[in-house]
Amino acid sequence: MFTIKETKQDSLNLIKLQNIKNNSFARISLNEGGRLENLQFKGVSIIEDQPNFNYKNGYSSAILFPFANRIEDGKYTYKNKEYQFKSNEPKSKNALHGLVFNKEFKILEKEITSNSASVSIYYSEKNDCKSFPFKYSLYATYTLLEEELQLKITVKNDDSTSFPFVLGWHPYFNCDNFKNSFLNFKSNKKIIFDNNLITKEIVAHKTASKFEIANKQLDDCFVLKDNIVQFSTPKYKLELSSTAKENFLQLYSPKDKPIIAIEPMTGISNSFNNKIGLQELEAKKTYALTWGVKFL
Repeated sequence: MFTIKETKQDSLNLIKLQNIKNNSFARISLNEGGRLENLQFKGVSIIEDQPNFNYKNGYSSAILFPFANRIEDGKYTYKNKEYQFKSNEPKSKNALHGLVFNKEFKILEKEITSNSASVSIYYSEKNDCKSFPFKYSLYATYTLLEEELQLKITVKNDDSTSFPFVLGWHPYFNCDNFKNSFLNFKSNKKIIFDNNLITKEIVAHKTASKFEIANKQLDDCFVLKDNIVQFSTPKYKLELSSTAKENFLQLYSPKDKPIIAIEPMTGISNSFNNKIGLQELEAKKTYALTWGVKFL
């Protein structure tokens, strides 16, 4: 039996998709960029907020648009015009993680079927923004199925001119046993960063078929050969997929936290300048992709 429930907690508007039959649920925070605040599958906690690691600093499960990761010094040029994003990364002048992670999303539609529960939410930018002076709407549809959570993102260009964009997602997955947990993904290229985590180059890199995460302080990015990343822990196994044509994977493990960020992206650090993965959306057009978290 699937249900949808709207709740309020600590001044946050939340919406919960639940499968009562198998004790699974997904909870979305509308005030915090429409992020996935909590995910549980068959009673096992997959995603949850961590003590002393608040959303403002960790961006847990943030939807990243119009850019993912970083833009060097917040500067970029589009159609021969220079723009400046506000710096929001401590200890650097970089712009970090886009513009919608702290926006308030509204509910567009809810639907319950015999095998799913879904909610569509949206944010529309109608104000003038000097750093990204384009009108757009961002729609996010979360669908909880028997064995999977899907997140479909649709970007609509509401403006009279095109704009550049990249999409990303920043979920942290619970992992209290790094020694016996590992990733599987196909890649033979890795992004090399400078000291401020800005892309320097892409190099050939042989990635082990079983990517171990124990004793590593990860902040690494890879070019994926396909759209599948698998993650295995002693408590659960999952498969993260994407319908995007070009896929990149950012991995990040915060120090002394039982979590790991496994971030699918359509572009990389400083993509507004190096153009890697950067796309353009023409006026009045839409772009859509779906990320899936399938439980194995």
